[in-house]
Amino acid sequence: MSLVLGLASLPAASLADDIKPKAPETAFSGKLRPDILGISTESNAESARAIFDSLFKGRTDTKTDIQQQKFGNGSASYVAALSFSLPAGSKQNGEMLSTSFSSPASANRAYFVARNLTFAQDQQPSKADMIKEVMGKYGVPTIVGDQHLYYIYRKGSIMSVGGKYKEATALEAIDKPLDPRAAVKLNGDTVRGSCVAVVKRAQTKAKEPSAMLAEAKGANCDGVLSVQFVPGTPADRVGIAQFTLLDVKQLVSAAAIDSAALAGGSSEGSMPKGSAPKL
Repeated sequence: MSLVLGLASLPAASLADDIKPKAPETAFSGKLRPDILGISTESNAESARAIFDSLFKGRTDTKTDIQQQKFGNGSASYVAALSFSLPAGSKQNGEMLSTSFSSPASANRAYFVARNLTFAQDQQPSKADMIKEVMGKYGVPTIVGDQHLYYIYRKGSIMSVGGKYKEATALEAIDKPLDPRAAVKLNGDTVRGSCVAVVKRAQTKAKEPSAMLAEAKGANCDGVLSVQFVPGTPADRVGIAQFTLLDVKQLVSAAAIDSAALAGGSSEGSMPKGSAPKL
């Protein structure tokens, strides 16, 4: 089934009449709202489906995975995750795009977006060109190294640990270990979890809020954008590019909204239905 047919057949998420969607808090706002192929953490499942439809319309060699869940004990269902994959070939770049969403009670917002690109041998871009594109779109990263550019967001802005990267200095730093002095500055005097570690683990874990919530609550940031370049052949080319966007603040806020909605619904549903007898 093509992506277009798969998405068109999906029912829109619906809520019981007594539950009103509430937008969760987010790490991003205004111009500092990063996106991956137009999907940001402001996107809901419906708007993300439209972007999937537009980007990959007509492709017959793709695979899609559309996960739906029910909210609480009611009949309301919603799209919890979307993913698209295009296999790599000798002359074709491979691609995987995935997005995870909160429940309808918290406006069905995307809290995790990831894109993986596997470049065909003769189409591998240079690291210099990729760094230029990334910094042109997202700005100056917080910290560079270990094959990554990390953008750490806190209190509505991209954090700085003292190093103002330019394209040349980012290229020089990307294959070196992360600067431990910068990492100390990044975490400050708190004992909260490293956002670099949080986003790395988020890439390998199940993307349900229950699996990610504990670390999100302990993260020393509000949001993270991670861009990784795995070296190609030769080493100054990029073989694999991985983009990951995690809205830590939105994940925690949405979980609180969902929990409150479920608690309100369950308590209301368990109330006796009888009326006082005539005396």
